[in-house]
Amino acid sequence: MGEAMEAETPATEEIQAPVETKEALEKRKREEENPWRKTSLCSYFRRAAGSCSHGDACRYAHGEEELRPRPDNSWDPTSERAKKLLKTEAGEDEEEEDKDVDFATMEKCLVGLPRKWTSDSLKSFLDGNGIVCVSSKKKKGMTVGFVRFADPEQIRTAIEILKEKTSGGKQIKVADAIRRFQGKKPGKEYPLGQTDEQLCQTQSIIDDSTSSMPSSVVDDDAGENDGSTHNNSLPAEGLISKARSVCDVVTPLAYMPYNEQLEHKKNSLLQTLKRLTRNARKACPDSISLPEWILKSRDIGGLPCKLEGIIESPLINGYRNKCEFSVGYSSQGKRTVGFMLGNFREGITAVEEPINCPNVSEISCKFALIFQEFLESSVLPVWNRIENHGFWRQFTVREGRSPSQVAVADSLDNQIAEVMLIIQVCSSDVDEKIMQSEFKRMVQVLVRGAATSSPTLPLTTVVVQDHKGISNVAPADCPMFVLPLAEVEEHSCLEKVHATEARINDYINNLRFCLSPTAFFQVNTLAAEKLYSLAGDWADLNSDTLLFDVCCGTGTIGLTLAHRVGMVVGIEMNSSAVSDANRNAEINGITNCRFVCGKAEDVIGPLLKEYLDELQPHGTSSDLSTTNGMVGGKGDGNKEENDTTTTVTDITTSDTGPENDCPKDKDTEQIQEILKDNSNDNNISSFSESSSGFEEKVQEKVDFDKKKVTDGALRPQFKNIVAIVDPPRVGLHPIVIKTIRTHHRLRRLVYISCNPESLVANAIELCTPTADKPEKSKGNKRWRSMSNAGLARQRAKSMPNSEPFRPVRAVAVDLFPHTQHCEMVMLLER
Repeated sequence: MGEAMEAETPATEEIQAPVETKEALEKRKREEENPWRKTSLCSYFRRAAGSCSHGDACRYAHGEEELRPRPDNSWDPTSERAKKLLKTEAGEDEEEEDKDVDFATMEKCLVGLPRKWTSDSLKSFLDGNGIVCVSSKKKKGMTVGFVRFADPEQIRTAIEILKEKTSGGKQIKVADAIRRFQGKKPGKEYPLGQTDEQLCQTQSIIDDSTSSMPSSVVDDDAGENDGSTHNNSLPAEGLISKARSVCDVVTPLAYMPYNEQLEHKKNSLLQTLKRLTRNARKACPDSISLPEWILKSRDIGGLPCKLEGIIESPLINGYRNKCEFSVGYSSQGKRTVGFMLGNFREGITAVEEPINCPNVSEISCKFALIFQEFLESSVLPVWNRIENHGFWRQFTVREGRSPSQVAVADSLDNQIAEVMLIIQVCSSDVDEKIMQSEFKRMVQVLVRGAATSSPTLPLTTVVVQDHKGISNVAPADCPMFVLPLAEVEEHSCLEKVHATEARINDYINNLRFCLSPTAFFQVNTLAAEKLYSLAGDWADLNSDTLLFDVCCGTGTIGLTLAHRVGMVVGIEMNSSAVSDANRNAEINGITNCRFVCGKAEDVIGPLLKEYLDELQPHGTSSDLSTTNGMVGGKGDGNKEENDTTTTVTDITTSDTGPENDCPKDKDTEQIQEILKDNSNDNNISSFSESSSGFEEKVQEKVDFDKKKVTDGALRPQFKNIVAIVDPPRVGLHPIVIKTIRTHHRLRRLVYISCNPESLVANAIELCTPTADKPEKSKGNKRWRSMSNAGLARQRAKSMPNSEPFRPVRAVAVDLFPHTQHCEMVMLLER
């Protein structure tokens, strides 16, 4: 009987085991069909305080108990389980980060700070959160600040507090700062051999994206001036291996074969040109049909016009005729003349020698080394970019080549005939006698170094630029003076030269160009010849052409094309460059060029009106603007009659020099005041009525002879009007674009750009159709956050109704081998 009962018991269990409620069966079935069911918390359940309209049928979990892991074994990020896991992982990461922080050094940097903060903002933040430190420093615009603590305990406290603090959603982190000294003062010693006046400049890797950027390190030889050394080990030596070389920074494409560099640049330009098509399509008004060039862009891969390849540079290595070297400290703390290893905004100020940079000529490298050897013994300090203090700032080498061999691409260093050296200093708080003594010794060192070099280095003039601003970019009116070259007795190959003018000469297309220190001149002379010839071919020039050379610099484009046109009118804001352009025209016997000094946005309107509008009676304001160095046309050599007239702009803004016969006096000052009061007007005639007798005073200035020069000779009429623009990297001013776009007689435009991004922005305004009633400008309150193309689209909508240009063809010219940069030439017609 007992056996029978035992046998019945399993049978009973087998009958009861599969018993399951209908709801449980449905739930299991739903879970099998949808593995993601109940893997996320129900947001409605949480908001409604524990109630959900779907009830138990809801596919989301109503609480932590119902929550299931996801198929990938992860949990809902909003759940408590996921948060606990994140805290556990974060705790492990923080422990690892804490281990990476070196508590032996007290200088740290805070990474992830708002860019708008200053040193005062950082100090207030630290004080407000109870973080104690000895000193703190932050520069506006940077995301990193530098802090010095008194002991390791303060560092640990700061790390713990900052773990709970965020700035703009980002956590502020503490990282080691890699130091280097700025000077030495004997006295008590600190760790790593630092002294009181060894101002520690701290640098750090900002974030993961910039972790490969180089940093400066402490010099193990702190006795730079007295020869004493300290053999302390360097902290964070591993970071040195991560630092890029100066070649990587200055010539990032040098590791690639040249044909691959060209292909890389071409692909980049193709993407840039496609943005022109896309943005022009967006800017086109709804009421206007798309222009034909946009519709046809689909047939050529979205390009506005065909890109006809990229023209190689005749010279690949050592092609730069101008090199601007920074003066500072190397990563080992040595006074160095070379290039910075990164961007100052990223906390990088280390300077390294340009020895391995393939784009720098051998002569420039040798002069940089000679000047560096002089700095090692100089009693005046080099410029400190952190403290904005020091004397020696920048060293520039400009080279001029001989005419007979300028077309030869190999062994270019042997063709350099003239060299100008420009030393930028800051004379604030420097004794005049000490400064003059250092200048005299500097010239002796430079002359001796040039004479003893093998082969001998040419040295024409030495110029000093006294700039007291923060940035090394000096204004146009920055004072400059020439230092006389000293004679080296033991080397008779260098004669004693007393330079009176800071100028050297270079040659393009067998034309001689006289260059002042600040005048613009293409850094790759041989490639520039190809560029200018191409621009002339595309412009379709002939003897009945009036060529406007906008942003002409020293007149290189206009002068090289002058023999192919009836007249050239150049516009340049740099007065010394205009002076050089006039001098260059006279040197080369070119008489059909005129150069006007002034901002393009201020003078292009009056010039177009003067030359292209109908002739006005003699005596009106238009008669004030006449030619400079040319009247009538090419080949008129009557300089006595032709060289005495100029424009109002020429008188008031150009440099006084040998070519200016009129010194400044009260009348000139009155003219300048009238120009200043009416600078917003678009027509010179608008301010001619501001002062009685204004025109007579101007004509007195230029000694205008009405009997010798007639209206017809002053303004010959041309059928073919062409403009060639070669603006700086920011592109053309909006007023210049508007003036060119709205003048119906200007039918062809050749745009030469060293920054394809600005070319795209300008082309959007020039080539986008406009509505009959243009939109009123809304002020562009958000212009700071808009791209250049976005701003161009907004300006295109308010452009006056006028016929747009169309892109016809484009080509690239590689003026800068081994770098990312390239010149772009685009032909626009209408």
